[in-house]
Amino acid sequence: MKTNYITFSEAGKRRANQDVYRVIEFPEYDRVLMVVCDGMGGHAMGDVAAETVCNAICEFWKQNIQVSDSESKIIEACKVASDALYARSRVVRPIEMGTTLVFASLEGNTVTIAHCGDSRCYLLRDGEVVYQTQDHADPHWGSEVVTRCFFSMNPEVAVPDIARFEVKSGDSIFLCSDGVYKAMAPQILTARLQDDKPLDDVIDVIKFMCEKFSTDNYTGVLAKVL
Repeated sequence: MKTNYITFSEAGKRRANQDVYRVIEFPEYDRVLMVVCDGMGGHAMGDVAAETVCNAICEFWKQNIQVSDSESKIIEACKVASDALYARSRVVRPIEMGTTLVFASLEGNTVTIAHCGDSRCYLLRDGEVVYQTQDHADPHWGSEVVTRCFFSMNPEVAVPDIARFEVKSGDSIFLCSDGVYKAMAPQILTARLQDDKPLDDVIDVIKFMCEKFSTDNYTGVLAKVL
């Protein structure tokens, strides 16, 4: 099933952008992989953690492109990514580094969504939110603590939630870091994602809201199923 997509990634009010994203198309296999990782603040080298995990997932997908999507495939991919992060964190000395992960893999008319942390994926259809990932985060002293992620010093917390859905023409899939959805009310975000406008115009509105209200890096991938 074909898709159109558009992406954005900005540092926002932060000095550096620790978000990383990739979109890889495999037209000969009727497949698309979309990935967003958000390096964790409060720890060293969040951008390196995000890049390491994102690249590991993408390389695993490339090397296993002929293997159908499944829960076992995703768990194996996440284990490979976690091992890569562990190794990267010990090149010079042990470093505490972590990242969230959300990805959507389109295979024909099926999308497989996996996430670990508080980066999100939305599946939207006919004015409804068919599915939204649930953040792995708990309130803590006025802020949120991510309870599942890819973390070099605690690899066992890299346990993804996995969901699979059939998609149809007109569906939208949106992946984003928390700097996007925390910049606006939930109903505003989902309404704008379903505006009957070109993808560029839809994203321009979301980016405007992020520029105005986000206090974090903000990254998004919006795909429309044709």
